[in-house]
Amino acid sequence: MASQERHIVVIGGGIIGCSAAYFLTRHPSYDPSKHKITILEATEIAGGASGKAGGLLALWAYPSNIVPLSYKLHAELAKEHNGEERWGYREVGCGQLIAEGRKTSSKAAEEQGQGEGEGEAVSLGKRSGKAMEALRAAGFPEDLDWFDPEALRSYEDMGDPGETAQVYPFLFTTSMARLAEEKGARVVLGQVTNIDHSTDAGVRSVTYTEKDTGTSQTMPATDVVIAAGPWTRGVFPRAPISALRAHSVVVRPTRPVSAYTLFTSLALPAEKEGGRRARPTVVSPEIYARPDDTVYACGEGDTTVPLPKTTADVAVDPARCQEIIDSIGSVSRVLRDGEVVRRQACYLPNVAATRGGPLIGHAGVKGLYMATGHTCWGIQNAPGTGKLISEFVFDGEAKSARIGQLDPRKFL
Repeated sequence: MASQERHIVVIGGGIIGCSAAYFLTRHPSYDPSKHKITILEATEIAGGASGKAGGLLALWAYPSNIVPLSYKLHAELAKEHNGEERWGYREVGCGQLIAEGRKTSSKAAEEQGQGEGEGEAVSLGKRSGKAMEALRAAGFPEDLDWFDPEALRSYEDMGDPGETAQVYPFLFTTSMARLAEEKGARVVLGQVTNIDHSTDAGVRSVTYTEKDTGTSQTMPATDVVIAAGPWTRGVFPRAPISALRAHSVVVRPTRPVSAYTLFTSLALPAEKEGGRRARPTVVSPEIYARPDDTVYACGEGDTTVPLPKTTADVAVDPARCQEIIDSIGSVSRVLRDGEVVRRQACYLPNVAATRGGPLIGHAGVKGLYMATGHTCWGIQNAPGTGKLISEFVFDGEAKSARIGQLDPRKFL
């Protein structure tokens, strides 16, 4: 079957779709003279969560049947394509941090005795020996010195060295698309309106509305890979995919910070209510230092705004972004006094039926495959998913990992 002419359409220009295209062009059976591979994306490559995610890679991520494969492929891709420079691949420390936030106004700082002289903030780069001794005694890494020492309560490593790494998601996604194009794949911008298929013949074509002209076009297809993330149901209505909105911010701190990805629990100060001090609010932002001297932070998800038509229509709630900014600033002057360079939102795909997803493999129609529902681990599991999809398309089955429990046909 690999020797026949194939028209392979990958629906979705996020990291899953781009990784699928990359590995399809690297499969031993791929022949650019006979096989056409198209990434069909509604708006732009990495326009959704793949351009706005944190980029954590971890061997303890889920699902466990594809994580080891994907983590290994990340390292191999970085080595082969200079990922350290090209998309910020590096190993990082990862831990759970518990801290007690402080009020962020200068007046509050004076009231709580956080300032020096006229209430000016003290640089974290000039901590006293006493403060550093306190951190070491409490088990904090010495290079995690971009948090206020008086705010920190506990720290616990999440894994051993070599078990966590990171990439810059936007750069990783666009690089995968570009590398796929270099081997013959093409990118077409247009929103899918129909996948034509029959029970006997399987998939036959994909119809889409061209982004630039607004005209309807039909593309022949022998194979279709649905990698549309939270927009999967718009392409394949039977798919059990829901969407969760997530906000994040990117801050340029006042000085470079050490390479950590942190899962936090921050108790924020509460205002008095009726003469009594209310209980502190506990929030859990994730905070990731990046190699470009920025820090990424994301908050909890919400379902208050339904999934819009495309990634270009995603609404950003300034208040939710400000909550993230305030929370991380309450425990780190380096972040509080830094420059907020981006406020953003995206939607993540969840698979209710599997309680974690994703769905990878045959979709019950000849030539139709699914690669979707990766929740917050899409960046981590993209290379593994892409390789497995290339095996489904060219070999008829997954060979690199046992993923029977992720079979879409079990949930459609």
